[in-house]
Amino acid sequence: MMLQLNSIAFHAETNDGKAEIIRDISLHIDANKFIVITGPNGGGKSTLAKIIAGIETPTSGTITFQGEDITDLSITDRAKRGIGFAFQQPVRFKGLTVLDLLRIASGKQITIAEACEYLSEVGLCAKDYIHREVNASLSGGELKRIEIATILARDVKLAIFDEPEAGIDLWSFQNLIRIFEKMRESTQDRTILVISHQERILNIADEIIVLADGKIEKQGPKEQILPSIIGTQYAADVCRKLS
Repeated sequence: MMLQLNSIAFHAETNDGKAEIIRDISLHIDANKFIVITGPNGGGKSTLAKIIAGIETPTSGTITFQGEDITDLSITDRAKRGIGFAFQQPVRFKGLTVLDLLRIASGKQITIAEACEYLSEVGLCAKDYIHREVNASLSGGELKRIEIATILARDVKLAIFDEPEAGIDLWSFQNLIRIFEKMRESTQDRTILVISHQERILNIADEIIVLADGKIEKQGPKEQILPSIIGTQYAADVCRKLS
């Protein structure tokens, strides 16, 4: 077992007091799997991903990663242990080149040839990108793929993607699917956890977790869960952007 969440709860302060975002969630995620968490907007999916990554701190409960209690560890310390998080909107850095970013992500002075390999894995022509700045000249789709390349460069054990399809066009989305399919084929090296509504991403999953109102409604193999949500009112609410 790679990741274990025990009785995780998360309360957020609002103008009306405290709101329960995550309600007593317990789940385990096995190693070498492609897992997709789906569910209605506002159900707590992104919050749960941020709790696992260490961006948010649970109100109660514990998190164990590869046998170690990481509940109180920072995002930096979790990253050192092999947890990577890709944001919905990748960060742009003025003056920083793609090569610089990949070197920072890997934690070592990787060669240009090694950096080019990571870019090739996400479908980018390395010579066109390796020395470009990570700034406004890059499209949303290009930034998404470069961020995935940084995850690959870090050689993470658990890669978390929060709605990676957000803000990209259809062509970029099709490339994203190809990247995830390729990553799915090599999950012996890592576990992939994706927050998504997209049926094409759900179809790649080994396991699907349905999260609604801060609680797990369903969890199981894709073959079991996907037919139970596609073509239902749930699908109309959750999967309205299916490709």
